[in-house]
Amino acid sequence: MLFTDLKIIEPILCALKEEGYSTPTPIQEKAIPFILSGRDLLGCAQTGTGKTAAFAIPMLQLLSKPYAAKPGQKSIRALILTPTRELAIQIEESFRAYGRELRLKPLVIFGGVSQVPQTNALERGADILVATPGRLLDLMSQGYINLKDVEIFVLDEADRMLDMGFVHDVKRVITKLPQKRQTLFFSATMPNEIQSLANAILTNPQKVEVTPVSSTADTINQSLFFVDKDSKKMLLSFLLQDAEIKSALVFTRTKHGADKVVKDLIRLNIKAEAIHGNKSQNARQRALTNFKERTTRVLVATDIAARGIDVDELTHVINYELPNVPETYVHRIGRTGRAGLSGVAFSFCEYEELPYLKDIQKLIGKGIDIDRSHPYHVELNQQAKHIKISAPEKRSGGGHRGPAQRNFNSPKKKTFSRQRPN
Repeated sequence: MLFTDLKIIEPILCALKEEGYSTPTPIQEKAIPFILSGRDLLGCAQTGTGKTAAFAIPMLQLLSKPYAAKPGQKSIRALILTPTRELAIQIEESFRAYGRELRLKPLVIFGGVSQVPQTNALERGADILVATPGRLLDLMSQGYINLKDVEIFVLDEADRMLDMGFVHDVKRVITKLPQKRQTLFFSATMPNEIQSLANAILTNPQKVEVTPVSSTADTINQSLFFVDKDSKKMLLSFLLQDAEIKSALVFTRTKHGADKVVKDLIRLNIKAEAIHGNKSQNARQRALTNFKERTTRVLVATDIAARGIDVDELTHVINYELPNVPETYVHRIGRTGRAGLSGVAFSFCEYEELPYLKDIQKLIGKGIDIDRSHPYHVELNQQAKHIKISAPEKRSGGGHRGPAQRNFNSPKKKTFSRQRPN
């Protein structure tokens, strides 16, 4: 199926063509017709499946229809609520890209920066508002925003809203929306509280479920590195000697851990920056821009800050620390291997993280290849016999190969070779 088969209007098709899009992803193929028909939608899809375009494209088409606005009226006709600044910015960029041929004005607002430019833009008017909950409620309380004319409401990344403690803010926003509206609800997972929220705000919704969170893309080559905690920074440096790794997104569990990894890399003359909640909005955007433009080779991120990071042709994700929530592993490595491209996911595992590894393998339903050929390998299986690790082992043909290059990956996929450190 092509986008031309989805009854999308010509101005949007032209914009999609300029963006290089011709074939919709599964969630786009399933969701767009229902949204265009005016139905409420409950979408369950993990990161990287193309859900932003799945709601942005049909929303732009619906909003492009003639609208009987009163003279001088500056009504917000669509609201997209999302948990992080980065994701809000990227969603607004998508609306601008797909709607470049339409007379619709998107606007993004978020906290952590001065509200003045945002309130000035609101005074000029916006058809589509993309917002984070805190700043939206703040500007509503000051009288800058009225949601009485919203026709379409999107709640994106609902499970992350729950994780970040935004559910009560979301409920406050919903009370200010018109009863008669179209609601689109997206979440990667459906815990009970999120399901209850969906039941409360959706009317006879069509459910679209694509790529369950328990699955990892076949295009991602996953490797596991058993290593002592104190050797992780040396292992990271060792892997980054591979010139094939043009850029890598590295995940830590904490903000402090992210800053520490960056300091360690900078000492080794490896250009790296961190992105997390303690950074200012300008610093976060600068770091993300530098990473996208490949002027920064390594971006170190926490999970909440990284939700919504979308970097074209990102080849490597490195789990410096395994997540303690198994679904997060799927979200992390889903940053690579997108749009049919291959990707590589390296995961470091120390002794105390073995229970996390067990939960991850249980969720994804398969083992992760253990790479034994690096200089910092430790036999964690023998240290923790009470924890069953089902992953097969990657062997390098008997120890390290010395200065010669080693192939760490399956011969069926693109290989990334590297040399041992001097």
